[in-house]
Amino acid sequence: MIQQDMPSAVQNSTARAPVDADALRTRFVQQLSDMYRDEVPLYGDLVDIVRTVDASVLASRSLDPSSLPVRHSLERHGAIRLGTAQEMRQMARLFRIMGMHPVGYYDLQIVGFPLHGTAFRPVSERSLSANPFRVFTTVLRPCRIASPSVRQLAESILSKRQLFSPRLVELMAKAERTGLRSRACGGEDDDGNDGDEVEEFISESIKIFKWHSRSTVPLSTYLSLLREHPMVADIVCFPSAHINHLTPRTLDIDAVQDEMIRRGLPAKECIEGPPAGRKCEILLRQTSFRALQERVTFVEEKVERNGGCQGVDGTHTARFGEVEQRGAAVTKKGRELYDRLLMSAMRMKETAGRRMDEALRETFAEYPDDWETLRKDGLVFFRYRVRAKPAAAQLSLGGESGAAARMEDLIRAGVVECEPITYEDFLPFSAAGIFTSNLGGDGRKICKTGANGDTRAELEAVIGQPVLCETELYHGLQNASVEECERELGLKEILLPA
Repeated sequence: MIQQDMPSAVQNSTARAPVDADALRTRFVQQLSDMYRDEVPLYGDLVDIVRTVDASVLASRSLDPSSLPVRHSLERHGAIRLGTAQEMRQMARLFRIMGMHPVGYYDLQIVGFPLHGTAFRPVSERSLSANPFRVFTTVLRPCRIASPSVRQLAESILSKRQLFSPRLVELMAKAERTGLRSRACGGEDDDGNDGDEVEEFISESIKIFKWHSRSTVPLSTYLSLLREHPMVADIVCFPSAHINHLTPRTLDIDAVQDEMIRRGLPAKECIEGPPAGRKCEILLRQTSFRALQERVTFVEEKVERNGGCQGVDGTHTARFGEVEQRGAAVTKKGRELYDRLLMSAMRMKETAGRRMDEALRETFAEYPDDWETLRKDGLVFFRYRVRAKPAAAQLSLGGESGAAARMEDLIRAGVVECEPITYEDFLPFSAAGIFTSNLGGDGRKICKTGANGDTRAELEAVIGQPVLCETELYHGLQNASVEECERELGLKEILLPA
């Protein structure tokens, strides 16, 4: 069993307590955040902006930071790009040890990227409340690289890369088999080793996400891959799967955007996702500052200075800052409406020359913007809780004790309260909009297209487990809350709006 002090953000006492996957994940995220802040100082500036904006929002509501759920200040999402099926398979194992599972399938061919992937994240109510860390994880699909010679070159380079150190692979196997031990709990492991395996596991894992300013290929190879697709170059030419952004969550993304601009950060022109000005936030809104142009040394075996092999200096653009505001999870019906209105806005922008934010505001006027309508129309998932417990006969249809009751009647009577369930996942077009604005160019011109079988099944075969459906997960959370209300109120059934 893993034993360690709980991280300060989730520590309730000074007593030693077993660290489960949730606590392990939190410790990992905190160290990852520290590393990324050192590598990308603007990330630290962005976090400071978010904290300032959130404090202002809370003050305007006469609230203090303690009124926010624990998860809010901890919450981050990252994004990585992998090169091979083996890397994806190993990454799924690593995330599983930290309580993260593949949720949602994303085929980025729709926006011209030769990638597909999933989001690894917690799925249970308890784990999401503790720390909802999520990583949008994509893997290169060589069959989508248009040039056969570039495809062969990329596969050859990646076949020699080892993201996972032998020690990390050993620790992962140990974690899966018997669990890791920490020096904090005392004692030795099965092999007589008194080292801190938990800390070693985290430090070895962090190395996968670290930026390296030295490429594994010559500049000419890098440029060849870059011409084919910027993401191909980013994936293939470096020794790690460097995390390309680490995203905090804010209460007011429009205010963060304004503050980024005021401070001179190279902010994206518009915010991705639903339009501004809604009273009831849905899904996900994201913005970013543009990717950094970072110095890189490229391996050049033919260049010799002072009798030794030297590298050639160049630059690479990949990592950027991002911030998000999360709204409510929508049902299948709600998502279909969202997608239709988004497509209408995109057509309006392309055919009528309208600004995207203007087009979104116009088309999304059709999307209801009050919680009662969103709930009654079945557009948003809700979590239900009992507020009071009158006699069951007073609640049930026809006055029969233990029978069915309508959720609307229970809410109207003040017996049950509800709140929208937070959307924990991603929007492909929003993610692609962020990526494209940071990498530059139009990937759709250089990505091979065409059908290639069941791509979701292909990814599941690589991971070795099913990719969970996000809508079904939200539906399950809603149903679980309804069933809990039924048990507490002694009712056989509570009927939701049709």
